[in-house]
This record gives sequence, C-alpha cells and structure tokens, in this order.
Amino acid sequence: MRLYFAIIFIALNSAFGFCQSAEFHFLDKTTVKLGKFKEGDKVSHTFTFTNSGDIPLLISATKVSCTCTTIDFNRQPILPGDTSTITIHFDTNGKYFWQDRVVYIESNAKKEEKLRFKLYVEPKED
Repeated sequence: MRLYFAIIFIALNSAFGFCQSAEFHFLDKTTVKLGKFKEGDKVSHTFTFTNSGDIPLLISATKVSCTCTTIDFNRQPILPGDTSTITIHFDTNGKYFWQDRVVYIESNAKKEEKLRFKLYVEPKED
C-alpha cells in the first residue's frame, strides 16, 4: 500500500513539473541594426529580457560564429519575473562592409533563443 501511494505521489509531482518552464521575454526587438562604424571600432549592444516563466531561467551557453563577437550574461539563475541583460561586444577590426551576426542562447527555456545584430563597417583608408 505504501508503494502505491509513493508511485502516485511521484507521478503527480512529475506531472506538475512538466507544466513549468522558464521563458525569455525580450523587452525590445531581438534583431537590431546598429548603424555605421569605422573599421577598428568596438561596438556593444545590450538586450534586456524578463523571465516570464514559472521556474528560474538558467543560461548555460552561447554560440557565435566568429571570435570577433563576445557575450556577457548573468550566470546566476534569473527568477520568475526578474529582469536581466545579455550584452554583445563586436570588434570591427579586420571587418568591413555589411556585418550580420547571430548569437544563439542555450538555456533551460523551451526553445533556444536567437539574437541578431547588423551593422555597416567602413574600411580603413590605406
């Protein structure tokens, strides 16, 4: 009989856990156009978001296609209803003309988030 109640308890506890998730809610657009810059400039942009889910949001990793892009983010759990930021830094050195970068955010949210920024880099004059 105890085993029966233990199984029911575990099943109900698991069922309630499946309904809970963390969720990004970005306060602005997730794709931004940053404008024109000169080659060699360092550019930064901050994306602000809220955890609109019902469990703490944990960002586990970020992926970018180029070492010219670095990301700063809160490595601590973001509680439901709390706001945090992700800042992207882009080094234009050796880059020129239109640049279009995508940053993938891995977390415990239901889906992988994608942040994108575009900018124009004017080449150095020789």
